[in-house]
Amino acid sequence: MAPKRGPKTRSLPPSRPTRIVIERVRPEIDCGRHPIKRVVGEEVSVTADIHAEGHDRVAARLLHRSGPEADWSEAEMVPLGNDRWEARFAVEEIGSHEYTIEAWIDHFETWRSDLEKRVEAGEDVSVDLQIGAQLIEEAARRAGGAEERRMLRWANQLRSRRPVRADGRIRAALDEDRARRIAQHPERRWAARYERTLRVTVEPERARFSAWYELFPRSTAAEPGRHGTFRDVEARLPYVEEMGFDVLYLPPIHPIGRRHRKGPNGALEAGEEDPGSPWAIGGPEGGHREIHPELGSLKDFRRLVRKAEERGIAVALDIAFQCSPDHPYVREHPEWFRQRPDGTIQYAENPPKKYQDIYPFDFECEDWRGLWKELLEVVRHWIDQGVRIFRVDNPHTKPYAFWEWMIGEVRRTDPDVLFLSEAFTRPKVMARLAKVGFSQSYTYFTWRRTAWELRGYLADLTRTELAEYFRPNFWPNTPDILTEELQIGGRAAFMKRLVLAATLSASYGIYGPAFELCVGAPLRLGGEEYLDSEKYQIQDWDLDDPVSLRHLIARINRIRRSEPALQQNRDLRFLETTNDRLLAYAKGSRDPSGGTVVVVVNLEPEFTHSGYLTLPTEELGLEPGLPFQVHDLLTEARYLWHGGRNYVEVTSGAVPAHIFRIRRRTRTERDFDYYL
Repeated sequence: MAPKRGPKTRSLPPSRPTRIVIERVRPEIDCGRHPIKRVVGEEVSVTADIHAEGHDRVAARLLHRSGPEADWSEAEMVPLGNDRWEARFAVEEIGSHEYTIEAWIDHFETWRSDLEKRVEAGEDVSVDLQIGAQLIEEAARRAGGAEERRMLRWANQLRSRRPVRADGRIRAALDEDRARRIAQHPERRWAARYERTLRVTVEPERARFSAWYELFPRSTAAEPGRHGTFRDVEARLPYVEEMGFDVLYLPPIHPIGRRHRKGPNGALEAGEEDPGSPWAIGGPEGGHREIHPELGSLKDFRRLVRKAEERGIAVALDIAFQCSPDHPYVREHPEWFRQRPDGTIQYAENPPKKYQDIYPFDFECEDWRGLWKELLEVVRHWIDQGVRIFRVDNPHTKPYAFWEWMIGEVRRTDPDVLFLSEAFTRPKVMARLAKVGFSQSYTYFTWRRTAWELRGYLADLTRTELAEYFRPNFWPNTPDILTEELQIGGRAAFMKRLVLAATLSASYGIYGPAFELCVGAPLRLGGEEYLDSEKYQIQDWDLDDPVSLRHLIARINRIRRSEPALQQNRDLRFLETTNDRLLAYAKGSRDPSGGTVVVVVNLEPEFTHSGYLTLPTEELGLEPGLPFQVHDLLTEARYLWHGGRNYVEVTSGAVPAHIFRIRRRTRTERDFDYYL
């Protein structure tokens, strides 16, 4: 009887498996499906768990390059403890970068570590030195040239037959400098490469740090009642520059439809002279590639873009992919719109709101490819006119796949173009839009009022994975949103929200002149629409009104430009106060050159509030036992603080905040010089 055979052996791996495990790589978004984001000059810190079975030593390198065609550069990874490793690299070019990790068993370092233990135990290490010499010879062959000759001399020294403890062979074997040279020529034949190549989208600095100002061009005329032009906007540029804004955002500048045009305050019937909503795009004069005739010509627009650039201001254009009933697309491509059973086209709705003057595109239509291509060409048209920043209206109502494709196609030829997502919607939808390519996003800051709300929300934005790809842009108001706080809080509420927006987030914006003039009248109680909204009519603004916050805005923007701590979000940390009406937070690092800024905001500015503020002195790099100076950048007042607990007070009737810059004192600094 034949012996019974066991189960059939499964096929062996085609090559020798690696012993190295590389896992929990951070940052990594959705298993590498989406890139992280940085701006030019920033660092990427990469960490990973890297280990192998047994006690052999491991070595690892972070590989990074500025695109799939570039050669890999390497950064040595250093152990952080518990098999966690880290390395950093800087991104110096706009575009797409890549990174991954390679690791291997470090036989030489393993040998060296074991040798040290054997020497300490008093063991005979003659054979161990021969093993080391062999490892050095192998490294020498990998090095070549003069380095090879130096290493071979080292190996011969270890092979000497003289008594081990009578010469310096052991000291030579454990020499740190020589070990570092060996590490530069490791044996990587069996190295493990992380299973994914991860990506970094690198954008211009404005993607991280920017101050936006929104205005309606048609409301910029010097004479009351006249329709403004691009030349009028050009005349407004000094005003925008003086306030310190570097992005001028214009709502849609295209022809506006006549059919179903909305009247003042969104009335269903418009008069003959009513201008309609700029978001009802398209008329007999053309659509998304044309300019409203009363604003001027394409030449005038290009001139405006150029004149703004001369002042350090980028013109951002609204992209609203929707049409009025009079848009040429409706006639030429009816297949791009959803047809109702009665033969009419479905207009936009957000029940109970109805937008009869707007037809949304049907992204599920049969000719979706033609629609996608046309919309891409619209964006490219305005890029050709000099626009490098787009604020995208309601992107959450269009497919993610469309945005990923369109933004990817734009960046393939114009990687410096930025996109701001105007998506006040569910958190996961906003996050997905950021993942597929949007540079910045509107946020829920507009409605976050209390200390615990702001603390929790900012923790999500700065302390979770969101910080790797979601860049917040804080807006206290928009043409669509006048919050209850601004309706009832008066000028102090506008000041408070300005300070919060401008210092909590590296990017922020205001809709003006409504904001600086503290316009708070709602269309109806309980709603967020403006009374006599500029969306439906031309407004005449008195920019010299004494109520204006223009000078405070200018001062805050100067502070933002002078303080690197306020130009980023990554190290924001909230501070403890004994009064929950005082919200305190710090930005900045231990590095004295970067500086630390501490902001204290009175969340109830109609009353004076005071309390004690606790600073993490060690975390902020403050030397124990030494007083330090805080300089209020808003008022120029200076205070001498001691230790981590200090008194603060924010009075009513003034700017409801302090913006302190901490000046660290050193033990060698004379008191006279310091107090000056």
